[in-house]
Amino acid sequence: MAVPLPRPHPDDVRIACAGLLGGLLLWGVGLGVRGPRDPIILWDGRWPILVPLVVMAGCELLRRTCPRTGLLIGVAALTVDTITQGNLVTWVMFTDLVYAAVLYSPPAAARRVLWITGVMTVVGTLVSLATWRKPEALLVGVVVGLVAYTPAATGWIVRNHRDAAEAARLRAEQTALLAEMDRTQAVTAERARMARELHDMVANHLSAIAIHSTAALSLDDPKTTQDALAVIRENSVEGLAEMRRLIGILRDDSGDLEPTAAPTLDGLGSLVEGARANGLDVGLDTEHADSLPAPVELAAYRIVQECLTNALKHAGPGRVTVTLRQRDGSLAIAAISPYGRQDGPRAPGSGAGLVGMRERTALLGGTFEAGPEDSADGKIWAVHVTLPVTDHPQGDPE
Repeated sequence: MAVPLPRPHPDDVRIACAGLLGGLLLWGVGLGVRGPRDPIILWDGRWPILVPLVVMAGCELLRRTCPRTGLLIGVAALTVDTITQGNLVTWVMFTDLVYAAVLYSPPAAARRVLWITGVMTVVGTLVSLATWRKPEALLVGVVVGLVAYTPAATGWIVRNHRDAAEAARLRAEQTALLAEMDRTQAVTAERARMARELHDMVANHLSAIAIHSTAALSLDDPKTTQDALAVIRENSVEGLAEMRRLIGILRDDSGDLEPTAAPTLDGLGSLVEGARANGLDVGLDTEHADSLPAPVELAAYRIVQECLTNALKHAGPGRVTVTLRQRDGSLAIAAISPYGRQDGPRAPGSGAGLVGMRERTALLGGTFEAGPEDSADGKIWAVHVTLPVTDHPQGDPE
């Protein structure tokens, strides 16, 4: 089954038509390359001039799709043209075929065309000098250079510029793609940071509100209802203040809200007092250096805050103990709470708190473990976190 030839490029069709019309115009006015009495002419008459002209114009249709085939046929057509009176347009179209062969052929073929035309120019010059031994013989080399080597060299230069422009375009696209990936990762990281902060800052107060509002609705006791409403109001006010501080962080350039400083371990006492006010029996034991890296202090504060929130929502009756110890270049955090169903109302949980604690720990290169354990006092829920205080490969845990 024959393979159809590729469709010529529209620009090649225009070049072929323009060359053919130009050659016919010169032929019509009787303008040839050689006179009718030139001894090199073997095919006399005006009509033979049209044969290489038409063939060369047909080769122009192949200049992009089959450049090497077009050049080979063009060489044969130019050879025939040399034994006729000749047509200048035929020679001009041949130079375009040489240029196209270097520009559109595969790299190896383009290099071969460049080398062959260069060798032809040198050999033509030397043979002409050796044969005629006259300075005018150099004109043969000049003609060969103009017809063959010059368009080949021009095509090679244009090809190099084109390849360099394509490489620059690919590099620009790759840079843009990497920039977009970095932007997407930065947005994702910022969204995760905001989600962690929003959860850690507000979940504790909302959990207390949910538990005490459920108690107020389920118990027909004015004193209990009054106490629950007091706790609800206190947590609502504190939660609103936390939310405003979070908005201040996000809009620190608005002029109406000041960004808040990141919480530190010095605020654990107030955090525990708030948990006790919400009805949680909490014991806190800390032993650490006076000054720790800010990322470590923030991560430790948020982890303890989330542990107390989870204990308020899910822990059984009993005491919750939180311990912080600094040993051998790391800060160890342990939060132990009774494991089991509460007698009173519970607040729903989504598991986002454990995910947030694990993310904060991973950002600092620490270790995180959470799950039920057996102890002398029964089954407990234990959270163990280790945060290095000297090496932070991932930067700020927020």
